[in-house]
Amino acid sequence: MSDAHAPAAPGTGRSAAPGPLDAAELRTLDAHWRAANYLSVGQIYLMANPLLEAPLRPEHIKPRLLGHWGTSPGLNLVHTHLNRVVKARELDALCIWGPGHGGPAVVANSWLDGTYAETYPDVTRDGEGMARLFRQFSFPGGIPSHVAPETPGSIHEGGELGYSLTHAYGAAFDNPGLLVACVVGDGEAETGPLAASWHATKFLDPVHDGAVLPILHLNGYKIANPTVLARLPEEELDSLLRGYGHEPVHVTGDDPTAVHQALAAAFDRCLDRISDIQRRARSDGRTDRPRWPMIVLRTPKGWTGPHEVDGKPVENTWRSHQVPLAGVRDHPGHLRQLEEWLRSYRPEELFDAQGRPTADVLACVPEGPRRLGATPHANGGLLLRDLPVPPLERYAVEVDKRGTVLHEPTRVLGGLLSGIMAATAERRDFRVVGPDETASNRLEALYDVTGKAWQAEVLDTDEHLAHDGRVMEVLSEHLCQGWLEGYLLTGRHGLFSSYEAFAHIVDSMVNQHIKWLRTARRLPWRRPIASLNYLLTSHVWRQDHNGFSHQDPGFVDHILNKSPEVVRVYLPPDANTLLSVADHALRSRDYVNVIVAGKQPSFDWLSLDEARAHCARGAGAWEWAGTEDGSREPDVVLGCAGDVPTQETLAAADLLRRHLPELAVRVVNVVDMARLLPAGDHPHGMTDAEYDALFTRDKPVIFAYHGYPWLIHRLGYRRAGHPNLHVRGYKEEGTTTTPFDMVVRNDLDRYRLVMDVIDRVPGLGVRAVALRQAMADVRTRHHSWIREHGTDLPEVADWTWSG
Repeated sequence: MSDAHAPAAPGTGRSAAPGPLDAAELRTLDAHWRAANYLSVGQIYLMANPLLEAPLRPEHIKPRLLGHWGTSPGLNLVHTHLNRVVKARELDALCIWGPGHGGPAVVANSWLDGTYAETYPDVTRDGEGMARLFRQFSFPGGIPSHVAPETPGSIHEGGELGYSLTHAYGAAFDNPGLLVACVVGDGEAETGPLAASWHATKFLDPVHDGAVLPILHLNGYKIANPTVLARLPEEELDSLLRGYGHEPVHVTGDDPTAVHQALAAAFDRCLDRISDIQRRARSDGRTDRPRWPMIVLRTPKGWTGPHEVDGKPVENTWRSHQVPLAGVRDHPGHLRQLEEWLRSYRPEELFDAQGRPTADVLACVPEGPRRLGATPHANGGLLLRDLPVPPLERYAVEVDKRGTVLHEPTRVLGGLLSGIMAATAERRDFRVVGPDETASNRLEALYDVTGKAWQAEVLDTDEHLAHDGRVMEVLSEHLCQGWLEGYLLTGRHGLFSSYEAFAHIVDSMVNQHIKWLRTARRLPWRRPIASLNYLLTSHVWRQDHNGFSHQDPGFVDHILNKSPEVVRVYLPPDANTLLSVADHALRSRDYVNVIVAGKQPSFDWLSLDEARAHCARGAGAWEWAGTEDGSREPDVVLGCAGDVPTQETLAAADLLRRHLPELAVRVVNVVDMARLLPAGDHPHGMTDAEYDALFTRDKPVIFAYHGYPWLIHRLGYRRAGHPNLHVRGYKEEGTTTTPFDMVVRNDLDRYRLVMDVIDRVPGLGVRAVALRQAMADVRTRHHSWIREHGTDLPEVADWTWSG
């Protein structure tokens, strides 16, 4: 067993060990660290006898041992020293725990600082509460083993690695008084998103933003392998981090006294440097990009745990990653070794007879909201203010005659976003992020109000770069996602604009955010935060110029697989419906909203008032587009969702009106995709009665959909009319071609839709054979025309709504 728990030298004078801590500070910091380590081990192993008032027996041990010990002592060390500087310097601080599987450590520290008992009053800060704390960890009906939403002081779920540092910067943006410490695990540091995150210093404004202090914790191992950065010589690692633009301060060792002194000195040096950077920027007007400090902390994995188990080395090896001593209930030797391990922390010095932490343990703990477990920045809804969205009337387009005037919907939306940027100029709590596509996506009106955040070199040929910009562009979807998540979780608002096909890059990240929101909604102490809003544009049907590589509408499918209480998907068909949807999404709380809208010119169908009413319904019949007279059910329903499918559907309805005027056609447009689900499956879902009234129970439904057609079948497969549902959508047919050829290639064009109607309305196939043949002939002529002229057929290119 390690002797790593020996207390510092007694007394109140200066310690003999070099460093900033006197003997009393060294003693109390070490006491806090030992207490946190003891509590971490107890959570993994114990379900009774928390203070070891009796010898350990098998029944005191959990039947299933779950959790991660290896990273916990390092996290406890960092937490202890953060307590010291936060208290001494009266800092407002937040910590992001990258090795989130070290959940025992973060839970232990929030219990020590009192926030856990304040959040969960039954888990009191005494022996009885300690017993509950231990039993609930990784136990049925308890809490997860990771740093989860249930953990006070956390905004970061560490189950999936790679995102801690981008979350930290997101939290720091527009938070000038906040220090965001971020522990980066060395396994996590091997991921692509984390590697890109080191560049976030090029976007951090020392005037208007807070500071991020990365703490790269090198304990040498992942689950079963060494880590790359830990095996680099210090000189090579130092050069790498300096090349990223950081100023590393190295702390290395396995002697507690020396490490305490060195880490305290490192924190003091880094925080002094941060204060100097901010002073020079805020008071002296310095605009050169600073080299921000960071800490590189090398300590043994599983430090203070068992040296060996069954003759094999454990401490400072990968074997300490999870549970160093397995089968404790059934292995007397392991049970004895566990008791020795726990007693080596000398709990009788750390907790009084009632199990309460002693004065030495709590000496370094800050008070009130400065405690890391109590910071309001980790419960962003406490700080959130309503977003001042200007009246939509300022930006709406006039619709005097439907389907005759074209606007670029996202350009219209850009005006609204610019208005929000202007309205939040003083309070600075709204940002737009995207991977180098803001202007490409027609949102450049934002630049009338703010520039693009940028701290690196600026050339004369550059445009719209600004130190204090609130538009953020970097060609990493991971960074955009992480920045925005950190920003939202700490109480602000924002929008992520992306090409539709490349939203998939953050599939896994949005999974974790959705899970976080779903869990947080069940915790009454977590206040609602602003929704994560995606604008997916440059979409599949207007990526004919970039070609097949840029065509993929499947992000919607991915999102609609997730928790129905959290996810929302909107496909506005024109500019005014986009404004209405965006207004709703930007004001909403605790959702992930996906809005798919085009940036290319498209027809205006609805006035603003009509758009608002239609969006409130989520799906509805457009009586002006159909040929129903109200005396009978329609012969066929033309359904549509998405801007291009809507245009093709209305063009098909126009053809049917002219060539088959006796046919009763109903046109149904869907804005809110969740409306197609049953009411019991999603809060926005329709009852069977509502669905049947809109789509009928037995009439053919030809549905033109923006994405993969099977999604519509999945959403409606239990409806009575599903056997009559025929869906056209994207079927992986794409290339560099004309806009109309894209829909022809995927059988979503107006002529194909008319043919579908003829094929599926009973008796119509015989009566309308000539019309069907004419529709097929146009498609054939189309193929020849585009190959000769390079443009679409005149009757397509020049078409307008004539209803």
